[in-house]
Amino acid sequence: MARIKPQALLLQSKKKKGPTRISIATIVMCNLIIALVALSLVATYRYWFRRSLDQSGSELSNREDFDGFVKKGDLPGYAILNTPKGPITVELFKDGSPEVVDRFIDFCQKGHFKGMSFSHVIKHYIIKGGGSQGLGAAEDWISKGKLRSQLVTSPKNEAFMLGTTKARPDNKEFELVITTAPIPDLNDKLIVFGRVIKGEEVVQEIEEVDTDEHYRPKSSVGITGVILKHEI
Repeated sequence: MARIKPQALLLQSKKKKGPTRISIATIVMCNLIIALVALSLVATYRYWFRRSLDQSGSELSNREDFDGFVKKGDLPGYAILNTPKGPITVELFKDGSPEVVDRFIDFCQKGHFKGMSFSHVIKHYIIKGGGSQGLGAAEDWISKGKLRSQLVTSPKNEAFMLGTTKARPDNKEFELVITTAPIPDLNDKLIVFGRVIKGEEVVQEIEEVDTDEHYRPKSSVGITGVILKHEI
C-alpha cells in the first residue's frame, strides 16, 4: 500500500475545513440588492395605491360634492354654485318645493350641473343655465312686452330667486334660472325652489357679461361644480 505524502494530507485536511468566509464587500452588495428590491416594491405599491385613488377621484369628479349621504327626507338645505366669478350660495326651499329640490339634488349627484354654461343672460332680468339654445320662456316674456309694474309682485318673485322651468316628468334636462330683478309673472313659467343668500355680487357680475342679440354670452361663463350642504 502506497504511503500518502504529507503535502497530499495537507490538501485533504484543507478540503475538510468549513466553508470559506464571505467577504465584507459581498455582504454589502447583498444588502444593497435587498434594499433596492424593497424600495422597488414600496414604489410599486405607492404607484398602484395612488392610481386607485386617482381612479376613485375621477369617478367622484363626475358627481357634485355633498357633505353627507343624502337620504330621503333628509334633503340638504343649501347649495353652493361655484363659478369662475365666485361662489353663489343658495337656500333651497325643501319644505315649499320638496319634489323639485329632490330632483335638483338628484341631478347634482349625477354631475349634471358640472360644466353647465349660462346659455342666456338678460340684464335686469335673469341668467339661465342649461337647456336648449333657444331662449324659450324668457324670450316669450320679453316678446309679449309685459310691464312688471302692472302686475302684483309675489314674495317668491323677488330678485336673486332660484328656479327651474316647468318641465315634463320625463324631461332629462334641468334648467337653472336666477332672477336679477323682481319678475311678477315668474310663476307662469318657473318653479321657484330657492333663493340666493350669498354671492349676489357674483350674479350681478355674470349679468354684466357681453351678449349677442339673442342674449347669449359672447364669452363662456357657467357653473364649475355644486356643493350641497345641510348647514351653512
